[in-house]
Amino acid sequence: MTIEAWRITGQSQIDSYVGRWAEQAVTLVNTLTVDRARGRRIEPPADGPARLSAIGDLASALSPSRPLTTGDADRLAEVAAELRPVFGRTPEFGTLNAALIRHGAVPHLQGDPPRLAFHREDADPVDAWAASAATAMAMVIGVGQGVRLRSCEADGCDLVFFDVTRNASRRFCGLSCQNRAKASAYRARRRD
Repeated sequence: MTIEAWRITGQSQIDSYVGRWAEQAVTLVNTLTVDRARGRRIEPPADGPARLSAIGDLASALSPSRPLTTGDADRLAEVAAELRPVFGRTPEFGTLNAALIRHGAVPHLQGDPPRLAFHREDADPVDAWAASAATAMAMVIGVGQGVRLRSCEADGCDLVFFDVTRNASRRFCGLSCQNRAKASAYRARRRD
């Protein structure tokens, strides 16, 4: 059973809407910008068709109204690179603020039944996604939970994650990086 971030005690300020957008931002950043994962060098997709293929199922979630194009995929790679600095020990808030402005983050109600969206009504799918994701990340930071937007601390891994642990103590993107870091620390202690 997966525990959703907004259901964990102590995270009442992060609702389901914000949690989903933060997770989508993590997926996009990891898929389109990371070149080192779990101790191995990887090649992020280099062009529109490869990027569109790499984001796969996420593409339909990002743009349910129309299929994404290769040009949209290239723009999403730019957005992912723009959001990447927000994850880590010292997040770059200026970058996030610039993204909010550039992509026209404006709250409004849309649909029937109405739901809150954080982009202009006439925004294209990339700007709509970028504005909503940047707003969600700003909301996480704004309620004092910015420490949950993390980057893996293991050597050779640049993956980012949204920490949903109860006490926001997660340091690694996954078990493989945690095991590699612990084994490396053990070998270093044995050498000394």
